[in-house]
Amino acid sequence: MADRQEFIDLILDHYDHPRNRAAMVGADAVAHGGNPGCGDVVTMYLRLAAGDRLTAVTFEGEGCTISQAAASIVAEKAVGKTLSELAEMNVEWIVDQMGRDVVASRTRCAALALNTLKAAGERYRAARP
Repeated sequence: MADRQEFIDLILDHYDHPRNRAAMVGADAVAHGGNPGCGDVVTMYLRLAAGDRLTAVTFEGEGCTISQAAASIVAEKAVGKTLSELAEMNVEWIVDQMGRDVVASRTRCAALALNTLKAAGERYRAARP
């Protein structure tokens, strides 16, 4: 298990060097999310293959270090998962990824991208016959 400084380093690395930060042309689903209280915004894009498996996840956004690092982490970790597996990911999962004591007071910021990506997955499912 990582110590507090390792979690901080992970968050800063994802904030300074975000993975998969880009709009996705031809995305299968897109969702926008935000935290009105603090101004964090994120747009999550996803592409799926047969079996509802995520083959690509990208994001765009602005906001605090935690919200934007979380978007990078979520985009990286969600690839390869099915929509059912994505639906099982929750706030506890992202808090554990980022360090419980580091993001405990900012769980809304940490969960923004995950909740937005899940909304994109739900939109994708709802649009299918």
